[in-house]
Amino acid sequence: MTKHEIPLIAHIVHHFRVGGMENGMVNLINQMPKERFRHVVICVDDFTDFRERIQRDDVEFYALAKPAGRDVSWYFRLWRLLRTLSPDIVHTRNLSAIEGQFVAAAAGIRARIHGEHGRDVFDLHGKNQKYNLLRKLARPFVKRYIAVSRDLELWLIQTVGVPPQRVSQIYNGVDCTLFHPREGERNIGPAGFATETSLLIGSVGRMAEVKDYPNLVRAFIRLLEIDPSARLRARLVIIGEGVARENCLNLLREANAEQLAWLPGERTDVAELMRNMDLFVLPSLGEGISNTILEAMSCGLPVVATRVGGNPELVEDAHTGTLVPVSDPEFMAQTLLNYLQNENVVEAQGKAGRARIESRFSLQAMAQGYLSVYENVLPGAIAENSAPIIKYK
Repeated sequence: MTKHEIPLIAHIVHHFRVGGMENGMVNLINQMPKERFRHVVICVDDFTDFRERIQRDDVEFYALAKPAGRDVSWYFRLWRLLRTLSPDIVHTRNLSAIEGQFVAAAAGIRARIHGEHGRDVFDLHGKNQKYNLLRKLARPFVKRYIAVSRDLELWLIQTVGVPPQRVSQIYNGVDCTLFHPREGERNIGPAGFATETSLLIGSVGRMAEVKDYPNLVRAFIRLLEIDPSARLRARLVIIGEGVARENCLNLLREANAEQLAWLPGERTDVAELMRNMDLFVLPSLGEGISNTILEAMSCGLPVVATRVGGNPELVEDAHTGTLVPVSDPEFMAQTLLNYLQNENVVEAQGKAGRARIESRFSLQAMAQGYLSVYENVLPGAIAENSAPIIKYK
């Protein structure tokens, strides 16, 4: 089979920067066999050097440079690009790219997939009538849907009105080889920041409003108030950049706890840093399926996460971590104190999390799920309205 005989997938996203959805795309493209599908990534806005994490040298990126506000000129640029590329499959992701479904249909692309990876702070529960109207208008154009969590799958069926047989639920996978438990001495932060006896509470992610990192900082500060001796052992690390970072730093300064925390911004050595943590915390207001939770569990860390979105599908409460209420720093502080006082719980839950990753969330299982959907939607593969959908859960 020559290169041009291999089916081409055009992935349409709003942008390609540091983020959970983009990380999942990197893992997927890197994992898929070259002889099965080719890939291009089309960004409605732009892309960054995050694309360099894709290990294949045959994946091209295109930026449509959509201006801010309501602008439709990008529709025509996308239409021309799709006519030029002539992909076999178009795969849009999330609300910000769903209009690509209309353009793909107009360009004559028959195999069209839409993925839901989570909702942003402006519509945490997916109830916004205007956005759902757009989703319903796009529904006849989408041949297959992919949801990364059961929560999103049910929402697509019950709220958007997608027939169940047109939805596949496929969990993200994690690289268990890259993300593994720490084997040597701890090495993280400035000199003298943390010792082997410290409890290093950590998080990784975009410091966007939806992630609610100030809630984690307030909980950490409250922990120090509840138990002043915690200043000797408790340390906080938040890896990532975004609008909330300065707010978090200010909260720490006001509490005279800045020296007990390290917020270095965006880093490229996330796996190494995560291995040096003892406890992972995700304080989000909303989530699809969190790649960082999967990576933390793969590193053998217990996970404290808010009970939102797909988090309860990953974290088994009191077995691999603890589920906590949204925006409740007092509850989270008490939870952190429990881990600080019970090292055996930290170790046991961390081991249970690693075992759960190895058994259920491999990259291979994720890639096989997507391969099945992609092959199923190819023109001529199976009759459009009768094809069975396999659930990957």
